[in-house]
Amino acid sequence: MSVPSLPFRRALGYSAAMRLSVIGSGYVGLVAGTCFADSGNDVICVDIDQRKIDLLRRGEIPIYEPGLAELVEKNVREQRLSFSTDLAASVASAQVVFIAVGTPEGESGEADLQYVLAAAREIGRALTQYTVVVDKSTVPVGTADKVRAAIAAETKVPFDVVSNPEFLKEGAAIDDFLKPDRVVIGADSEKARALMGELYAPFVRTEHPILFMDTRSAELTKYASNAMLATRISFMNDMAALCEKVGADVDQVRKGMGADKRIGYPFLFPGVGYGGSCFPKDVKALVTTAREHGIEFDLLRAVERTNEKQKKLLVAKAVKHFGSLDGKTFAVWGLAFKPKTDDMREAPSIEIIEGLAGKGARVRAFDPVATETARRALKDRCQYVERPYDALEGVDALFVVTEWNDFRNVDLGRMKSLMKSPVVFDGRNVYSPTKLREAGFTYYGIGRP
Repeated sequence: MSVPSLPFRRALGYSAAMRLSVIGSGYVGLVAGTCFADSGNDVICVDIDQRKIDLLRRGEIPIYEPGLAELVEKNVREQRLSFSTDLAASVASAQVVFIAVGTPEGESGEADLQYVLAAAREIGRALTQYTVVVDKSTVPVGTADKVRAAIAAETKVPFDVVSNPEFLKEGAAIDDFLKPDRVVIGADSEKARALMGELYAPFVRTEHPILFMDTRSAELTKYASNAMLATRISFMNDMAALCEKVGADVDQVRKGMGADKRIGYPFLFPGVGYGGSCFPKDVKALVTTAREHGIEFDLLRAVERTNEKQKKLLVAKAVKHFGSLDGKTFAVWGLAFKPKTDDMREAPSIEIIEGLAGKGARVRAFDPVATETARRALKDRCQYVERPYDALEGVDALFVVTEWNDFRNVDLGRMKSLMKSPVVFDGRNVYSPTKLREAGFTYYGIGRP
């Protein structure tokens, strides 16, 4: 469906700049609110956490995302972006209200909607004019109906509910938002579609599409996209295991596969498993949704099993090499689940470090930005150092877990001189096996002979 015409949008009385409220100032809400402000809108980001709001008002960003701090500072300075704990006041003046609160994993894998529905009820009590309420949080199919009912129970003021899932990659979220591959909008009214088309028009000037659809299709599109990407990762990790058994090189296999235009190269890199806030939770939620409707999603259950197995792979390789790990000391480079973020949610490093510690080993770890979040996740299970080479002094092996650029070009001679035994377990295939072996290292990669 095409974007409604400009004259129709203007006839609704909306100017190019809009008044927006974003409920929830976490990763999604803060990025979305800041980028909308940067396109000229007046945005209030709301959160119940007074400490977080105080940090943001002081110009301190509670998450690490490249470019975000500078964009926040710019839009606060130009008075387009502000922060508040007063949901009612921010909603009362807004034309569009985004719900961007957390949807944590429930006991049986389903998304927990308590925060979404609580926000919806508060929004309902605060409405004073026609408003479009947008589900920006990742939510299961049917959530728009529940949000609509929760708001309707609190108000007689007219409103529409829209599903607008986010497709941001941590570490590249600003660019993803400002230059999206596509914008997905689930809306049931022409008025809501027109307003959302106006809002997103500045971000799709390079002809990338705005895809209008019904709310349930939009909700499912988010889960389907993340499940497909997770499936590609787990498929390549299973292929890597087969490559090791038959003596093939998974990197060569990946290149041969990716050259097919129907397949392509993205998300075909083997490693130590996926993590983060989206893939693990969304795959579980989609499996649960399917089961609730009588479908056993066997493919995605296998994706989950492969991912959990993959997180244990490097420790298994270490046991095979050393025998007992008791009393040994290992270095770990990389703690965040991926580069350019400090996110430790479902990070493979947690499984690896806990696995090593559980076998009696000591661990010394370095990450360029995730040390503080790692301390909260791992506590005292490892020692944290300030520089990568500090982790190598007297260790029995190095585990490369996150492929930060900091680790790509290294001084092999210095590494070897610091380590007790020159053994590298490369969980991201960062290094050339030939170069490391020529330098005197014992090298273990993923899916390499």
